[in-house]
Order: sequence, then structure tokens, then C-alpha cells
Amino acid sequence: MSQGDLLLLGRNTVLTALLIAAPFLIVSLILGLIVSVFQAATQIHEQNIVFIPKIIGTGLILIFGGSWIISVIVTFTQNIFQSILMMT
Repeated sequence: MSQGDLLLLGRNTVLTALLIAAPFLIVSLILGLIVSVFQAATQIHEQNIVFIPKIIGTGLILIFGGSWIISVIVTFTQNIFQSILMMT
């Protein structure tokens, strides 16, 4: 395995991790901003209010995007195994 192969593997690993994490991070960011604006407008500064919408948003992402996430992980794993077979 050459240094270029390792760099390509690392690059693909990081891109796959970002691709999987992006929906969760984006939804958490948007919900956090919405709740922060609501808290600023109503003067309610309870710190636990943010967690419930984020938990619900994460659950909805898992329900509606879980099959996509699994397919991305399976494709990445298959590519890793194919590259291992090519090296031997």
C-alpha cells in the first residue's frame, strides 16, 4: 500500500464522515438558532429548552434518512474491501 493509497483512503473516510454528519449538524444548528431567537424574543432563558427540539430533529433525521445513511456506510465499506482485495 503506497502513501497515495493511504491518503486517498483517509480523504474518503473524512468525506464519508462529513456526509453522514452534515444533516444532523445542519438541523441542530437551525433548531438552535430558532430556539435562541424565540428565547430572546420572550425573555425565557431556560437552557434545557434547546435540547427537546434537537432530540426530535435528530430522531426525524434517523427515521427519514436512516436508510440513506446506511447505504452510504455500506458503499464505503464495500469500496474499502474492494481496495483491500486489489492490494493483495
